[in-house]
Amino acid sequence: MDTQLVADLRTATRTQHEQAEAMPFVGELMAGRVPVEAYVDLLTQHHAIYGALEAAEPFVRVDTAGATMLFDVLSRSAAIEHDLAVLRGPSWRQHGRTLPATDRYVDRLLAVAGTWVGGYVAHAYTRYLGDLSGGLAIRSVLRREYGLGDDALHFYTFPGIAKPKLFKDLYRARLDALPFDDGERARVAEEAGVAFRLNAEVFADLGAVYLS
Repeated sequence: MDTQLVADLRTATRTQHEQAEAMPFVGELMAGRVPVEAYVDLLTQHHAIYGALEAAEPFVRVDTAGATMLFDVLSRSAAIEHDLAVLRGPSWRQHGRTLPATDRYVDRLLAVAGTWVGGYVAHAYTRYLGDLSGGLAIRSVLRREYGLGDDALHFYTFPGIAKPKLFKDLYRARLDALPFDDGERARVAEEAGVAFRLNAEVFADLGAVYLS
């Protein structure tokens, strides 16, 4: 059974989570009704976002409690770079661009994840558990609707995690073991809501590009 922090996170983000999943861009992508370039553009935004999140790891690692939330098997930046090189070619860095919502997301990550362990926890929870929960479904869509091969889908592949459910249970247990008091748990839960809102804004910007 979930204990305090995980339950707080779920309660605080339920509405934002539902709103993000209901964004038109997400629905059109999952239905295969946008060009594959739209997915590549999303991946480009993810590259900036995960780069900022993972840049906070050295700060988090020196905190005894924060270090328990770092897992090398979750790092996504290298996988994203591999996929972009496959989908756009070796010069992919010259062709991508970040959207205004992505820039705001990155700014928020740089402001909180690398200066406050609770901020890192809020954003890592939002991103990594989402990848493990929905990643397989998205990968299936990308294979079926867009014809992408496994070599272009490293972002949704976690070779170091044999059983995602067991890993997610471990991750949640680590969250609940963090020595946060009531006030800190509330701050972390609120920041997770910010993370979901920022993610939805990225989807909105992508929708403005590909659905207009």
